[in-house]
Amino acid sequence: MVNFIKLILGSLQTNCYLLFDDGTKKCFIIDPANESDLISETIELKKLKPVGVLLTHGHFDHAMAAMDLKLMYKIPIYANEKDLFLLKRIKKTAEFFLKMPVEVLDVEKVDIDLEKLSEINLGEEKIEVIKTPGHTSGSVCFYSAKQNILFSGDTLFAEGLRGGTDHQYSSTKDIYKSIYKLMQLPRGTTVLSGHGEETTIGSESERYVFKDENKEN
Repeated sequence: MVNFIKLILGSLQTNCYLLFDDGTKKCFIIDPANESDLISETIELKKLKPVGVLLTHGHFDHAMAAMDLKLMYKIPIYANEKDLFLLKRIKKTAEFFLKMPVEVLDVEKVDIDLEKLSEINLGEEKIEVIKTPGHTSGSVCFYSAKQNILFSGDTLFAEGLRGGTDHQYSSTKDIYKSIYKLMQLPRGTTVLSGHGEETTIGSESERYVFKDENKEN
């Protein structure tokens, strides 16, 4: 059985999740926003065994501690290669938005390309990798059908909110297609987003009306 711990990190209050297998204690670190020391302290306290960093997308506020944790635990970074250009400029982007110098390592390469994977294993459970472009071209979500939980990154939030699409590399059309895809999951699925509180697919499905074009794919 998989379980998770939620940590709220950094100036932008990003949700980082430690997704772990109860039996083996193997653990994926989802969206390590910042504060690698706090993340590692929690890992040690819970006696978890990190096996990888999972990034839902390449924005700095979801990946500032990724390289620190990779080096600390000698684990790979899983991300979509389409967002590598964002990961390569984490420091520059963080300093621009935070208006202060930061000590952070850029991610120079993706060790495992999520674009090429449909699922990953954690213990005996399979975690589905759902491609959800829109907020960024390489956005993905992670879904455990057995536990009925979805880690939605910045694609879908509570109360009908979605990730912004005001960047040149973003697409409003694509994010609505991605959200429509997520709405096909069971209504009782718990949605654990990149910021804010949890919700369910059922609750959020009542807030969206989709055009036929969103139902393609």
